[in-house]
Amino acid sequence: MKELLEKLSSYNIFNYLLPGIVFVAISKSLTKYDFIQEDIVIGVFLYYFIGLVISRIGSIVVEPILKWTKFVKFSEYRDYVDASGKDKLIEVLSEANNMYRTFLSLFISLSFLRVFEVLSERFKCLNLISPEVAIIGLLLLFAFSYRKQTAYITKRVNSVKNKE
Repeated sequence: MKELLEKLSSYNIFNYLLPGIVFVAISKSLTKYDFIQEDIVIGVFLYYFIGLVISRIGSIVVEPILKWTKFVKFSEYRDYVDASGKDKLIEVLSEANNMYRTFLSLFISLSFLRVFEVLSERFKCLNLISPEVAIIGLLLLFAFSYRKQTAYITKRVNSVKNKE
């Protein structure tokens, strides 16, 4: 287990594992849901996965909304690639930026969990369909995440190719 944790990058810790642990800890006190695991190995993987889902919600849902409302403005990707090659601090700042987006998504997710809890107590049918909704939601979330990651890779390849 120690070797596994040593292999996690700071990005993985601060954008996946930490948000997953914070979500689990806060959701236990904020709602009736208890995601805490007795088995530490299962716990680490579950918390990492929860954090990954929260991060993807931030990337696929929150970020586009913030861009659309002009709350944030991004540089052109090609400019980012060029600048990060010249200034390594940009990558560190980008990692911190992603962490802030993930924590924003974390608190939005906690809010939705609380709202879901209240609604499911009022409308019992929500409890019957929640597993299917969760599976379809995760399927869509990761399909769009895959598409977004593929687009980033393509942009990066084209940026390198255009430099040659």
